[in-house]
Amino acid sequence: MTGLVTNRQERIRFYKFMVVGVIGAVVDFGVMNFLAHVFNASLTLAGSISFICAVVSNFFWNRYWTYPDSRSRPLAKQLVMFFIVNVAGIAIRIPILHFVEPPLLSMFEKLEFSFAGPEIFSRNITLAIAVGVVMLWNFFANRYWTYNDVDKVTA
Repeated sequence: MTGLVTNRQERIRFYKFMVVGVIGAVVDFGVMNFLAHVFNASLTLAGSISFICAVVSNFFWNRYWTYPDSRSRPLAKQLVMFFIVNVAGIAIRIPILHFVEPPLLSMFEKLEFSFAGPEIFSRNITLAIAVGVVMLWNFFANRYWTYNDVDKVTA
């Protein structure tokens, strides 16, 4: 973690990773809301499918933009490594989706929002919490395993 604080190149990579994460979050939230509202899928199912869509998007953005110098591994091998890290991320994410939404839903039902339903708020806030926690895991695990062939440039 100190390398992230003191090394300019690592900070740039982290910022790019965060931008990619925002793109992935747009994919994630968009697919989740689409599946949950159009097909009435549960948050756990819709959130799992949206997560996979976001992972694929994030892999390609990270491979070609965040870590363009990390192509010593074949694409398929690196994608598998990236997915393994993200499977661990989904193992962190699913309990958050499952256990955090009910109390938030109860809280938003009591607040009686008139412009949107409490389900929308509770689902999206729960997903935002899960995305934030998993983003930190993903950055460090991917940086030091999936993309460990990238040299650390000292600032």
